[in-house]
Amino acid sequence: MSAEEAPRPTGRRRTRIAIWNVNGLRSCVSKGFAKWLARSKPDVVGLQEVRAFPDALPVAEFAAMGYMCAFNPALKPGYSGTAVFSFAEPKALRKLDVPRFDREGRVQVADFGEFVFLNAYFPKGSGTSRDNSRVPYKLAFDVAVRDLARKYLRAGRHVIVAGDFNTAHTELDLKNWKSNMKTSGFMPEERASVDMWLHAGFRDVFRDQHRGEEGHYSWWSQRQGARARNVGWRIDYFLVSASLAPRVKRAWIDKRVRGSDHCPVLIEIAPPPPPKRRSR
Repeated sequence: MSAEEAPRPTGRRRTRIAIWNVNGLRSCVSKGFAKWLARSKPDVVGLQEVRAFPDALPVAEFAAMGYMCAFNPALKPGYSGTAVFSFAEPKALRKLDVPRFDREGRVQVADFGEFVFLNAYFPKGSGTSRDNSRVPYKLAFDVAVRDLARKYLRAGRHVIVAGDFNTAHTELDLKNWKSNMKTSGFMPEERASVDMWLHAGFRDVFRDQHRGEEGHYSWWSQRQGARARNVGWRIDYFLVSASLAPRVKRAWIDKRVRGSDHCPVLIEIAPPPPPKRRSR
């Protein structure tokens, strides 16, 4: 039995959150997305690279499973885009509110009361010519998202920033790190941007639970059998505010799930402890 299929603990129920870069949701649906959703039953799902407008998607099928579906498509058809599915309707839902990033549909902020969930699809830095020309845009996006997340932290909120960061943080996070040191996704300035998240009060909860372990990847090239040989990159993250991170009891990558060149990444959060009774 996989971690995804394992029964959840009895008693007060944990909250399960999943992220997945689906590399085109219409394509992923044709490859079993709905079956995965029905089987794993995450309470909240953050999708990246949806690449479709809602009217081209089987939203009624997802709603029949009990999901509220919110989409943030890019203005350009067939490009980028994010979506949040959840059993509970967010108390508030917003974008990044930075026009040059919002036009690409890269961020959704869903306030669930107990925590704020930032579903983010970070740009690739390679550019169309693979010349790393878009790295400055990527780093500026990173700063904008982090500034917004820090505003919620300063307000005393639990915050989860999750999605495809398009960066492998350390040498443990990609197979062929030596040959990719000048490749966007593993350049020093990109890796430093992940460091800044950790300095800002966030925890990489998967790495916290799998310290020093190699071979944990969430994306593989579709060339030369990279996935079968597990020659991949870990670029999909849950960065959880330090105030909430101790309640993350499980964090895992379900690399068995197909349908995209990425696979789902999931966490489970324990409910808050009951309030202490005051002595008389």
